[in-house]
Amino acid sequence: MAGMIAGHWLKYWIEVGAVLSAIGLYEAQLSSAAFQLLGMADLGFLPKLFSLRSKWFDTPWVGIVTSSLISLGISFLTLDDIISSANFLYSLGMLLEIASFLWLRRKEPRLKRPFRVPLRKPWLIFMCALPSAFLIYVMTLASWRVFAVSGGLTLFGCGLYFSMELCKKKGCLMFGTLGEMVGEMEEEEEVKPTFRNSRPASM
Repeated sequence: MAGMIAGHWLKYWIEVGAVLSAIGLYEAQLSSAAFQLLGMADLGFLPKLFSLRSKWFDTPWVGIVTSSLISLGISFLTLDDIISSANFLYSLGMLLEIASFLWLRRKEPRLKRPFRVPLRKPWLIFMCALPSAFLIYVMTLASWRVFAVSGGLTLFGCGLYFSMELCKKKGCLMFGTLGEMVGEMEEEEEVKPTFRNSRPASM
């Protein structure tokens, strides 16, 4: 369309802009995924290996390599399958959040929370049933490849969780703790220089 309106030069510039935009979006997603792995390592959910940073750029290079390998691993899928897999896993995550919400309301009704939905249990179930039905409907539209990839990743995540717990008990790998992360943050705050608004003394 751009070539028809203004000529080939606009068409090429739009293509270049689309490529650069896609690269930027991919880099942003890769960075956020890498720092998520870094945060999980700081909280003790993953080994300390994932909290290693580059000496030059202070970036979590282990998380970047891991995210890049996962991206390469799913590159054999078509764009439709990748989008469907992302929607499938997102739907699973939302169903887990809804189930956690109902479970906590049932098990811990007096738990202190910043906000409480002012509904009783039957109305809460009815409120959560409608979005759950839409999520399940979206999941049923997936192809067999999407079911295979999403199911494999889900089983891999569950197996990884239990294997990490086993490694913690056996002491096979080094894990960080929340206390260590807080201590490091306090040390960084102490190291930071403080700038005061100083004025020259009057003569």
